[in-house]
Amino acid sequence: MTEVGAGRLRAHGPEVSAARARRWGSFYFAEHQLRSMRAYLLTIVVTSVGNPLLYLFSMGIGLAAIVDRRVVGGFDGVGYLAYSAPALLVSSAVMTCAIEMMFPVMDGFKWRRIYYGPHVTPLAPRQLAAGHIMAVGARLAVQSAAFFLIMLAFGAAPAGSAWLLVPLGVATGMAFGAPVMAYAARLEKENFQFSLIQRFVVMPLFLFSGTFYPLETMPAAMQWIGWVSPLWHGNQLGRAVSYGLAEPPWLVAVHIAYLALLGAVGIAWAGRNYTRRLGA
Repeated sequence: MTEVGAGRLRAHGPEVSAARARRWGSFYFAEHQLRSMRAYLLTIVVTSVGNPLLYLFSMGIGLAAIVDRRVVGGFDGVGYLAYSAPALLVSSAVMTCAIEMMFPVMDGFKWRRIYYGPHVTPLAPRQLAAGHIMAVGARLAVQSAAFFLIMLAFGAAPAGSAWLLVPLGVATGMAFGAPVMAYAARLEKENFQFSLIQRFVVMPLFLFSGTFYPLETMPAAMQWIGWVSPLWHGNQLGRAVSYGLAEPPWLVAVHIAYLALLGAVGIAWAGRNYTRRLGA
């Protein structure tokens, strides 16, 4: 064997590969997750493009035409389409993230056990959790960008800062999805718990977090749902960047801090549960 050939073997030997896995393992697993999403790529495309078109068409041509005739001065000085569109973008990201953090996580631990193959390599459990989060974040970014472009086509994003809806959709989705991921990582059996979460958590938050009307119009006894919901905080920030909703600076800080706290706690909790489930 020549000296050059031996050098190439050493450069790609087990020790080097293991060191790379320990350093970049999260990115490797994120790539794996993104490649696995090709199995339902058509669903991703349809939901990323079809849902915004249906939502905004029904709001712009249907419901908004009725509401704008009856509400003098509009909502916060804008039409109903501009008012509801940023909340619909954020809500779409939250619902997508919830699904990606439930069934694929159970698939990795229980059904097809896809986490256990990478785990016998130098990849640590926290890297598997981080890679899953990164892949879902990439999907949310593409989905939110598609939603935003369709909003532009409908004239539903008048402010120059409206592009911030894209990272905001990702952040709000993770603020809800990361704790759900941590919870899913603890489950030994699904037992329809994901269906219960979708029916009794995700859907009520979608309806009662100020998505379609201001939270203040709800009965006082129900407004707490919005206050504890990451969706309401994301909706308000979305309206602020989309058309300039006048929020007090302290409340904007609360919205941002609340989303950041939920996301950080959820990610840390998920990494801990992955480690407990798979072992160090």
